[in-house]
Amino acid sequence: MMQEEVIHIRAGAKRNGFSLCLFGLLGLLLSALWLSFLPDWLKLAGIFLTSASLVTILVGWLKVREPVHSFELSRTSLKYLHRFGSWQIEWHNIQRVGVPRVRRGLEHQNMELVGIRIKDYEPLLNNLSPRLASNILMQQRPLLLQGEDCPSGQCYSETLLENDRYRAPGGREYTGILAMFAHRMTRIREVLGYDLFVYGSELDRSESDFVALLKACQEAQSQSE
Repeated sequence: MMQEEVIHIRAGAKRNGFSLCLFGLLGLLLSALWLSFLPDWLKLAGIFLTSASLVTILVGWLKVREPVHSFELSRTSLKYLHRFGSWQIEWHNIQRVGVPRVRRGLEHQNMELVGIRIKDYEPLLNNLSPRLASNILMQQRPLLLQGEDCPSGQCYSETLLENDRYRAPGGREYTGILAMFAHRMTRIREVLGYDLFVYGSELDRSESDFVALLKACQEAQSQSE
Protein backbone atom coordinates (compact mmCIF):
# COMPACT_ATOMS: atom_id res chain seq x y z
CA MET A 1 0.00 0.00 0.00
CA MET A 2 2.41 2.27 1.02
CA GLN A 3 5.73 2.35 2.55
CA GLU A 4 4.40 4.08 5.64
CA GLU A 5 2.90 1.97 8.37
CA VAL A 6 0.18 4.56 9.02
CA ILE A 7 -1.01 7.47 6.87
CA HIS A 8 -2.37 10.45 8.79
CA ILE A 9 -4.93 12.87 7.37
CA ARG A 10 -4.78 16.29 9.01
CA ALA A 11 -8.08 17.65 10.24
CA GLY A 12 -9.16 20.65 8.19
CA ALA A 13 -11.59 21.61 10.97
CA LYS A 14 -8.63 22.35 13.26
CA ARG A 15 -7.12 24.87 10.85
CA ASN A 16 -6.69 28.47 12.13
CA GLY A 17 -7.88 27.62 15.64
CA PHE A 18 -5.09 29.48 17.46
CA SER A 19 -5.37 32.42 15.06
CA LEU A 20 -9.08 32.78 15.80
CA CYS A 21 -8.43 32.70 19.54
CA LEU A 22 -5.78 35.39 19.14
CA PHE A 23 -8.03 37.60 17.02
CA GLY A 24 -10.83 37.15 19.55
CA LEU A 25 -8.58 38.20 22.44
CA LEU A 26 -7.40 41.25 20.51
CA GLY A 27 -11.03 42.08 19.78
CA LEU A 28 -11.87 41.87 23.50
CA LEU A 29 -8.98 44.19 24.33
CA LEU A 30 -10.11 46.66 21.67
CA SER A 31 -13.72 46.51 22.85
CA ALA A 32 -12.62 47.14 26.47
CA LEU A 33 -10.76 50.27 25.37
CA TRP A 34 -13.72 51.25 23.20
CA LEU A 35 -16.21 51.00 26.09
CA SER A 36 -13.86 52.79 28.48
CA PHE A 37 -12.93 55.86 26.46
CA LEU A 38 -15.53 56.47 23.73
CA PRO A 39 -18.80 58.35 24.32
CA ASP A 40 -21.97 56.58 25.36
CA TRP A 41 -23.62 56.83 21.94
CA LEU A 42 -20.87 54.59 20.55
CA LYS A 43 -21.12 51.94 23.26
CA LEU A 44 -23.58 49.83 21.30
CA ALA A 45 -20.88 49.22 18.68
CA GLY A 46 -18.48 48.31 21.50
CA ILE A 47 -20.97 45.75 22.86
CA PHE A 48 -21.33 44.28 19.38
CA LEU A 49 -17.54 44.01 19.07
CA THR A 50 -17.38 42.27 22.46
CA SER A 51 -20.00 39.72 21.40
CA ALA A 52 -18.25 39.05 18.09
CA SER A 53 -14.92 38.61 19.88
CA LEU A 54 -16.39 36.09 22.32
CA VAL A 55 -17.91 34.08 19.45
CA THR A 56 -14.54 34.14 17.65
CA ILE A 57 -12.76 32.83 20.74
CA LEU A 58 -15.37 30.07 21.15
CA VAL A 59 -15.04 28.96 17.52
CA GLY A 60 -11.26 29.03 17.79
CA TRP A 61 -11.30 27.03 21.02
CA LEU A 62 -13.56 24.38 19.46
CA LYS A 63 -11.11 24.10 16.56
CA VAL A 64 -8.15 23.79 18.93
CA ARG A 65 -9.90 20.94 20.76
CA GLU A 66 -10.23 18.88 17.58
CA PRO A 67 -7.64 16.10 17.10
CA VAL A 68 -4.63 17.02 14.97
CA HIS A 69 -5.52 14.19 12.59
CA SER A 70 -9.02 13.29 11.45
CA PHE A 71 -8.05 9.91 9.97
CA GLU A 72 -5.47 7.20 10.42
CA LEU A 73 -5.07 4.76 7.52
CA SER A 74 -3.23 1.61 8.52
CA ARG A 75 -2.58 -1.59 6.60
CA THR A 76 -5.68 -3.18 8.10
CA SER A 77 -8.21 -0.44 8.78
CA LEU A 78 -9.55 3.07 8.40
CA LYS A 79 -9.90 4.99 11.68
CA TYR A 80 -11.82 8.25 12.15
CA LEU A 81 -10.82 10.52 15.06
CA HIS A 82 -13.07 13.09 16.72
CA ARG A 83 -13.07 14.89 20.05
CA PHE A 84 -16.14 12.82 21.00
CA GLY A 85 -14.53 9.49 20.16
CA SER A 86 -13.63 7.45 17.11
CA TRP A 87 -14.83 4.75 14.77
CA GLN A 88 -12.78 2.15 12.95
CA ILE A 89 -13.55 -0.06 9.94
CA GLU A 90 -11.46 -2.90 8.59
CA TRP A 91 -10.69 -2.56 4.88
CA HIS A 92 -12.38 -5.87 4.11
CA ASN A 93 -15.61 -4.53 5.67
CA ILE A 94 -15.82 -1.60 3.25
CA GLN A 95 -17.99 -2.33 0.23
CA ARG A 96 -17.27 0.90 -1.64
CA VAL A 97 -16.33 4.55 -1.24
CA GLY A 98 -17.23 7.52 -3.40
CA VAL A 99 -18.48 11.10 -3.63
CA PRO A 100 -22.30 11.11 -3.26
CA ARG A 101 -24.35 12.92 -5.89
CA VAL A 102 -27.75 14.60 -5.58
CA ARG A 103 -30.19 15.83 -8.18
CA ARG A 104 -30.46 19.61 -8.51
CA GLY A 105 -33.01 20.45 -11.15
CA LEU A 106 -32.00 18.58 -14.30
CA GLU A 107 -28.44 17.92 -13.18
CA HIS A 108 -26.65 15.69 -10.70
CA GLN A 109 -24.12 17.49 -8.54
CA ASN A 110 -21.33 16.13 -6.36
CA MET A 111 -21.73 16.79 -2.66
CA GLU A 112 -18.81 18.02 -0.56
CA LEU A 113 -18.72 14.63 1.13
CA VAL A 114 -17.05 11.27 0.99
CA GLY A 115 -19.43 8.35 1.41
CA ILE A 116 -18.48 4.96 2.84
CA ARG A 117 -20.69 1.91 2.39
CA ILE A 118 -19.94 -0.96 4.73
CA LYS A 119 -20.83 -4.63 4.57
CA ASP A 120 -21.49 -5.42 8.23
CA TYR A 121 -22.69 -2.88 10.81
CA GLU A 122 -21.81 -4.95 13.88
CA PRO A 123 -18.02 -4.35 14.04
CA LEU A 124 -18.67 -0.61 13.76
CA LEU A 125 -21.44 -0.55 16.37
CA ASN A 126 -19.39 -2.63 18.81
CA ASN A 127 -16.62 -0.02 18.91
CA LEU A 128 -18.61 3.22 18.56
CA SER A 129 -19.12 5.44 21.59
CA PRO A 130 -22.72 6.61 22.15
CA ARG A 131 -21.45 10.19 22.42
CA LEU A 132 -19.93 10.14 18.93
CA ALA A 133 -22.96 8.31 17.54
CA SER A 134 -25.23 11.02 18.93
CA ASN A 135 -23.03 13.74 17.42
CA ILE A 136 -23.10 12.09 13.99
CA LEU A 137 -26.88 11.67 14.16
CA MET A 138 -27.28 15.41 14.67
CA GLN A 139 -24.54 16.46 12.26
CA GLN A 140 -25.73 14.36 9.36
CA ARG A 141 -29.44 14.93 9.87
CA PRO A 142 -29.81 17.16 6.75
CA LEU A 143 -28.41 14.37 4.56
CA LEU A 144 -31.41 12.16 5.31
CA LEU A 145 -33.70 14.81 3.81
CA GLN A 146 -31.87 14.95 0.49
CA GLY A 147 -34.26 12.35 -0.91
CA GLU A 148 -37.24 14.56 -0.08
CA ASP A 149 -38.24 17.90 -1.56
CA CYS A 150 -36.12 19.71 1.00
CA PRO A 151 -32.73 20.79 -0.38
CA SER A 152 -32.09 23.03 2.64
CA GLY A 153 -32.27 20.07 5.04
CA GLN A 154 -34.33 22.13 7.49
CA CYS A 155 -37.72 20.53 6.88
CA TYR A 156 -39.44 18.35 9.42
CA SER A 157 -39.68 14.67 8.58
CA GLU A 158 -41.00 11.67 10.46
CA THR A 159 -38.05 9.72 9.05
CA LEU A 160 -35.84 11.55 11.55
CA LEU A 161 -37.49 9.62 14.38
CA GLU A 162 -35.45 6.44 14.59
CA ASN A 163 -36.38 3.22 16.35
CA ASP A 164 -34.32 2.67 19.51
CA ARG A 165 -34.08 -1.09 18.98
CA TYR A 166 -32.08 -2.76 16.24
CA ARG A 167 -31.40 -6.45 15.61
CA ALA A 168 -28.34 -7.13 13.48
CA PRO A 169 -28.37 -9.94 10.89
CA GLY A 170 -26.06 -11.90 13.20
CA GLY A 171 -28.74 -11.85 15.91
CA ARG A 172 -27.26 -9.31 18.33
CA GLU A 173 -29.72 -6.69 19.55
CA TYR A 174 -28.76 -3.05 20.10
CA THR A 175 -30.72 -0.44 22.02
CA GLY A 176 -30.64 3.30 22.55
CA ILE A 177 -28.35 5.59 20.56
CA LEU A 178 -26.47 2.76 18.83
CA ALA A 179 -29.74 1.25 17.60
CA MET A 180 -30.88 4.64 16.33
CA PHE A 181 -27.53 5.06 14.60
CA ALA A 182 -27.89 1.70 12.85
CA HIS A 183 -31.38 2.57 11.63
CA ARG A 184 -30.14 5.96 10.44
CA MET A 185 -27.38 4.30 8.38
CA THR A 186 -29.98 2.01 6.81
CA ARG A 187 -32.23 4.92 5.89
CA ILE A 188 -29.50 7.18 4.61
CA ARG A 189 -28.15 4.34 2.46
CA GLU A 190 -31.52 4.28 0.68
CA VAL A 191 -31.19 8.01 -0.04
CA LEU A 192 -27.51 8.45 -0.93
CA GLY A 193 -26.17 4.93 -1.27
CA TYR A 194 -23.69 5.11 1.62
CA ASP A 195 -23.75 4.51 5.39
CA LEU A 196 -21.09 6.89 6.74
CA PHE A 197 -20.10 10.32 5.52
CA VAL A 198 -17.04 12.51 5.86
CA TYR A 199 -17.28 16.24 5.25
CA GLY A 200 -14.71 17.89 3.02
CA SER A 201 -13.83 20.26 5.86
CA GLU A 202 -12.40 17.29 7.77
CA LEU A 203 -9.85 16.51 5.07
CA ASP A 204 -6.51 17.94 3.97
CA ARG A 205 -7.25 17.23 0.30
CA SER A 206 -10.18 17.16 -2.12
CA GLU A 207 -12.96 14.62 -1.71
CA SER A 208 -12.01 12.85 -4.96
CA ASP A 209 -8.35 12.60 -3.90
CA PHE A 210 -9.35 11.11 -0.55
CA VAL A 211 -11.59 8.58 -2.30
CA ALA A 212 -8.69 7.61 -4.57
CA LEU A 213 -6.43 7.15 -1.52
CA LEU A 214 -8.98 4.94 0.25
CA LYS A 215 -9.40 2.79 -2.86
CA ALA A 216 -5.63 2.42 -3.18
CA CYS A 217 -5.34 1.35 0.47
CA GLN A 218 -8.17 -1.14 0.12
CA GLU A 219 -6.75 -2.61 -3.05
CA ALA A 220 -3.27 -2.94 -1.53
CA GLN A 221 -4.71 -4.67 1.53
CA SER A 222 -6.63 -7.17 -0.59
CA GLN A 223 -3.49 -7.96 -2.61
CA SER A 224 -1.47 -8.59 0.53
CA GLU A 225 -3.84 -11.27 1.80
